[in-house]
This record gives sequence, C-alpha cells and structure tokens, in this order.
Amino acid sequence: MIKILLISDNEEKSKHFKGIFSKSTYEFSSLSDENIIYDLLNTDMPDIVFVDDKYSNIKTVNKKIKSINENTIIICIASSNKPDKELVKHINAFVTEDMSDDLILSAVNMNLRTKNSLEMLSSSNKDLADSLYRLNALYDTSSRFSGTLDKSELIRYMIEGMDKALSFSLTCTLSVCTSEPLLILNSLYELSDELISAIKLRTILNYNSCFEEGKVPLKLDITNLKVEKHIKYPANRFTFTLFQYDSMFAPISLGDNFFGCVEIFKETAFTPEDATCFQTIARQVTLPLKSATLYQEIIDANAKLAKLERLKSEFISIVSHELRTPLTSIKNSLDILMSGRCGEVTPSAEKFLTMAMRNSERLSGIINDLLDLSKIEAGKMDFNFAPTNINNVIGYVKSALSEVAKSKGLTIITDESDNLPEINADSQRLEQVLTNLVSNAIKFTPENKTIKISSKLVNADKIEINEYFKDEIPQLDGEYIEVCVQDEGIGIAQKDLVRAFDKFAQIENSLSRKAGGTGLGLPIAKQLLEAHNGAIWCDSELNKGSSFRFVIPVSKETATV
Repeated sequence: MIKILLISDNEEKSKHFKGIFSKSTYEFSSLSDENIIYDLLNTDMPDIVFVDDKYSNIKTVNKKIKSINENTIIICIASSNKPDKELVKHINAFVTEDMSDDLILSAVNMNLRTKNSLEMLSSSNKDLADSLYRLNALYDTSSRFSGTLDKSELIRYMIEGMDKALSFSLTCTLSVCTSEPLLILNSLYELSDELISAIKLRTILNYNSCFEEGKVPLKLDITNLKVEKHIKYPANRFTFTLFQYDSMFAPISLGDNFFGCVEIFKETAFTPEDATCFQTIARQVTLPLKSATLYQEIIDANAKLAKLERLKSEFISIVSHELRTPLTSIKNSLDILMSGRCGEVTPSAEKFLTMAMRNSERLSGIINDLLDLSKIEAGKMDFNFAPTNINNVIGYVKSALSEVAKSKGLTIITDESDNLPEINADSQRLEQVLTNLVSNAIKFTPENKTIKISSKLVNADKIEINEYFKDEIPQLDGEYIEVCVQDEGIGIAQKDLVRAFDKFAQIENSLSRKAGGTGLGLPIAKQLLEAHNGAIWCDSELNKGSSFRFVIPVSKETATV
C-alpha cells in the first residue's frame, strides 16, 4: 500500500488532507513532532511526503528525508507563488492550498508514476552495471588465459575469474592435468579436517560421475588426494552447514581431454546469469589447457629427439673411429700387396686388388664424412681462418678432379672474375665444400657434358635466391663472393630441392641409386658454409641440370666502398 505522510503543525491542513486521502486506497498519516518524524523516516519511510512550507523547520526536515532515501518524493504545500530557493533544491513538486482535491490526487499519482519509472530505470541500470562488470571479468580472465601455457597458472586464473565474477564462499577445484591429482580449495573461512575430508569425498564422487561406470581414467582415493588450501579470512570457520549453500558444478574438459572439475558454493542463491558466467569460465579454460598439454608434449618429444640425436651422433663418432683403425690396416696391406713386395702380382690378382683399393678409398671417404658431420654437430670442428682468394680454391679443385671427370667423358671449365677481394676463410674447408659440389656434378652428369665453375663479386641486394630456400637462409647484407657449380645432369624436382641438404638424403631416381653415396656431402657443405657466415642453395630442372651456388662475405678490410 502506498504510504503518504504530511508534515505540518496546522490542524486544519491535516484534516483537509486526511479527508482527501480517506477517499482513496492510500495509507495517510500526519505528524508535527520533529523527533517522531525522524523515527518514522528511519524505520518506515513513506513513498510520498507532503511538507507544509509554513512548518517551522522545513529545510532541515527536507534534507533529512533526502539523506535517508533520495528516491522519496517530497511535495511542498506552497502558501505563495515565490517559494524559498533553498527549499526548491529538495522538492520534487508543488501544490497550492487552494488546489482542488482531484488535482492534488493527480499530482500524487503522477509523481508515483515518476517514482516507479525511476526505480525501474535504477534497477535496469544496476542490472546493466552487473552485466558489464561480469563481462569485464570474463574478458579479463580470457585475456589472462591467452598469456600462459602453464597449467597450474591456468587453473589459478580460472578460480580468480570465478571469484571476481561470482564472489563465492568456497570453490573445490580438482586438477588432474598436473603431475599428480590436486584438490584446490579457495575458501572465505577456515575449514576443519573433518569438513575437508567430507569435501574430498564429495569431489571424488563428482569426478566419478563425469564418466560412464567402469571407464573412470584415474582412480582417486580420499586418503592420498593432495589438498592445497587458500583461506581469505582464517579467523572465521565454516561448519557442515556449508553443504546447505547453493552450489554449481562443472567438468573441465574438451572432447576426450579431461582436465578436472570444479564445484562452487555460495551462501546466497545463484542467479541464471551466475550459472551462465560459471559455465563460460569453466569452458574458456579448456582450450588453453589443451594447448598447454600439447605444448608440453612437444617439449617432451623435442627433448627425446635431442637425446636420440645426441646418442646417434655419439654412435656415429664411435663407430667411425672404430672403423678407421682396421681400414688403415687394410689399405696399408693392399699397398704392400700392390707394390709386389710380397711376391709377383698376377693380372687377375691386380684386378681384384685394384677393386679392393678403390672400395677402401670409398669407405675411407664415407668414414671421413661421418666424422666431419659428428664434429660439426658437436661444435668440435677446427677452422683455420685466413685471408683467402676463392680463385685459388677453384683452381685446386679443378686440377684435382679434372682427370676423374675426363674418365667419364666430362669437361670441367671455369669462369672466374679477376681481381676478386679476399675472404676470411679456411681454404681447406672451402676446398672440401667445392670438391663435394663438383664430385656430385660428376656423379650425376651423363657423358659428353660440361661442368662449369664460376665466381664473381655481388652485392647482397643483387643475389637471387631460389624461393624454396628463402626461409632457410638468413638476411644477407654487404658484399659477397658467389661461387656457382653448374652441370648438365639429371636435375632435381622442385619439391625435392630443400631435401637435397638433409642428412642421409638422396633424391630417388635410378641414376642416384646407381651412383650411391651417404647423402652427407651437401649437409656438410651447408654447415661448413654457415660457419663462414655464408649460405648455399640450388636451382634445378629435371633432365636439364642443376646450379649449386654458395656465397661467403667479403672481409671488411678488403670490401669495396
């Protein structure tokens, strides 16, 4: 019922207004004693207060009304057309002494409608503010999820997000995504050991309910389930009445990935908006947890791969050293036999001894490649850097391999730029790189073809690198010596270009299988050039030939200006 209070010490006005409201459903009262008025205002605030502008302490009373409840409507009964300015500050409406009863009732009804509209608007604004606060909590929590791949931190951010959005009394979070199952209790008040035992049992039952019977992935035991407590106000203590609070439960899972579950308790009832927010946060954390799990699996797999790679390198190094000793004895023995110091060598015997010598040399080359690879990977390869002219290296390799090429009906030609600046390099290692490239060209080029070795000075911005290698080669800057070994051989398919520099890789075709080899020449060349701050790549077309190019930076002391 609408309550109306008249504050006046004029008895005639009191009788008049009582007569007006006795005809309606309003509850009317009239007071003049200031102390009684304040008691009433503090205990049972009226909806509308009429104040007589002739009341002795009207300004103080008006301030008091608004200080207690600013939404209370104050209507002043004006005795003149010029009300006090100070009085107007706290008044919602005015009526005059000679106004008809119907107009006074209309003024009351109009102001009540205004009051109801304001209260509805205030309620809507509060709901909007609550929604905005909750959305902000969800956004903040989601942002924190995206900033870490630590599963323990993700669970903590989830709990903190629920606390911010829902202001819980207790959360019971079971995490099974860490090294061992953990029950995390975030509570307003302290929990007794008996209450914790009951919570553990309830959590285990909730966990088991998430799976079909007989398909629970992890058997939990109340006696060994680890508990982590976070208490806000330890001076107070929860009792078993906690289980009478309103509660919500949600599994923390994504598809077949189960990370745990969470139950939240609150002394007051949860609203539908609370339930939506709770479920949203519980779902939000699952994808980051999945990512964190995959990230950890990648780290573990990489650690295993690194260990296997190290063991493989150690094995190769040990085996290579163990093979080198007996191979040296075999080669020395063959040299002695071939020399005739053990007796005359017949033509048939010489044929087989020559074959044995050739294969022992081949095996020696394989062992040397394996040893070089293991040294490079272990960072133990020795380099003797010194000012070097690349044309001298090209001349040495051409001289060393010309006879081998000639035996296959191939011709090696060179196209060397004159007056090239020196590079800071290990000439023996560059000879090894170039020997590998030319040897491959000889191996994979049919008879009566030409192999060309060229050199030139080039600026980084003029170097044309095959697009397949742009992600493999670091940013180049300055001047470089570029060396190219171009053949007219079988070529390499575009999709196989990058694989050409993989360890133990040989591009599959009949000629490469016939040629044989370890597939270590190009990977070794690549790593030797990287040690020189250089790079290597290739261009090729099937059945038309390949061009292997490498660059080494010019020494700063000799670079052109």
